[in-house]
Amino acid sequence: MLGYLKRLVTTGAAYQFGDIVAKGLALLTLPLYTHHLSPEAYGAAEALLTAVILSSILLRAGVGEAFIRFYFDDTDTARRDRIARTATAAVAFTTTVAALAVVAFAGPISRLLLTFEDPLLIDCAALGLWAFTNLEMAYAQLRVDERARTYVYASGANVALTVIFTITLVVFAHQGARGLLLGNFGASATVVLGLWWVLRRRVSLRVNVSDLRAMLRFGLPTVAADASVYALQVADRFYLFRSYSKAAAGQYAVAIKLATVVFVAVRGFQYAWPPLAYSIESDREAGRLYSLVTTYYALATGAVVCAVALLGRWMVRLLAASRFFDAHRALPWLALGWALYGLYLVFVVIAGRARMTSRILPAAATGLAVNIALLVLLIPRSGAGLGITGAGIALCGAYAAMLVAMYLLTRRLFQVGFEWGRLAHLIAILTAVAVSGELLLATHGLAGLLERLAWLGLVPAALLLTRFFAPRELGAARALAADGRRRVSAFRAGHGDVEAYAEDPLRDV
Repeated sequence: MLGYLKRLVTTGAAYQFGDIVAKGLALLTLPLYTHHLSPEAYGAAEALLTAVILSSILLRAGVGEAFIRFYFDDTDTARRDRIARTATAAVAFTTTVAALAVVAFAGPISRLLLTFEDPLLIDCAALGLWAFTNLEMAYAQLRVDERARTYVYASGANVALTVIFTITLVVFAHQGARGLLLGNFGASATVVLGLWWVLRRRVSLRVNVSDLRAMLRFGLPTVAADASVYALQVADRFYLFRSYSKAAAGQYAVAIKLATVVFVAVRGFQYAWPPLAYSIESDREAGRLYSLVTTYYALATGAVVCAVALLGRWMVRLLAASRFFDAHRALPWLALGWALYGLYLVFVVIAGRARMTSRILPAAATGLAVNIALLVLLIPRSGAGLGITGAGIALCGAYAAMLVAMYLLTRRLFQVGFEWGRLAHLIAILTAVAVSGELLLATHGLAGLLERLAWLGLVPAALLLTRFFAPRELGAARALAADGRRRVSAFRAGHGDVEAYAEDPLRDV
């Protein structure tokens, strides 16, 4: 069982690499781009990026999700190659047709989305629609085979090319929003072509109609659900901007960028979890793993959320101008919201394993409805209410509603013995540390920062003292630590081949 967890952590870390580098560079280059782009131009680029992601969900028609599920039906290599070719060809065809249609109607689409006419900007978005969607499908092929090294190379190349292309087009060629979009999407298109060459055995124009029909039956019910979840994730930004305060929307945007510390971990889990979860043939073993992963995921992300809640003020002071300081009010809630989204993914896999993806839409629609209701209730248009704090609370409330709905809709599909006692134990400790630290400790200065860093040490201490960890888990942790020390010692001793120390330290635990 712990071997599965090791696979999840290893592949998740590889999938996080690109996001970590990309988000880090996005923060570092933000002052550069905002210096060369007007707020209107930057806003237009962000709006089109959002439209591309939403359109991509619709164009994939759930084929990518179905491909990952069907891939693990058995180990027949020929069948796996066939459905990979079918999925890739189907996505390539729909995105090519859609991109050409967008180019043909670029003028009207520009007026509809942006309220002004800029066909070339829409052409850049059309390239993004094609590149982003096909890149997601290529990445899915790497994930099902757990080709983590190739994934790291591809995502790293994407980040490097994006920076080179974007700086060249925005800073030196003065292309503004067009350069920002073309730099991002041109890099993705280049990586797509490269991955198609790497995966050429599984890339073709041939479509197996029966496989495609099966994948559409599985995947189409997830499209509306995925679109609803994405709408939930962006509804608060649009509501703040259009109905409350543009300044508050700017502060909220900064909080969203800083919540990346949790988002990156969730994205790695999102990519690594489905291939591992579907690869386990035994339902009994899968149920045990799903329960254990839920507990450990809650532990890992909960500790990060606790840290963000205590240190958020210093994060904003370090990475944003003083006029954005109020962003810290929404930051803990956004971090918690992303953590809850990761738990929702556990139930999505349960529905997928039972091939009952139609259960996802009611839960997603429930979350979206709760989000909108809470936004209106907590942030009235009069300008009163909780402001960006209310937006963060609304997001958490929406994800909590989705979790409850997904649990009720999937509990009879597949039996998972969740460790409710340990989860409650963990939540109690994390909440107590975060709330007490916020109420009792200083909110500024170096002394306050050091106090809060020390306060975070209460989390592992309390977990150990209250015996949250089972003896076998502590033994596994000690084995992993010993294995890590052996690897480091081998490296320092100059042994080029450290594979001698690569035996699984958990095999006897």
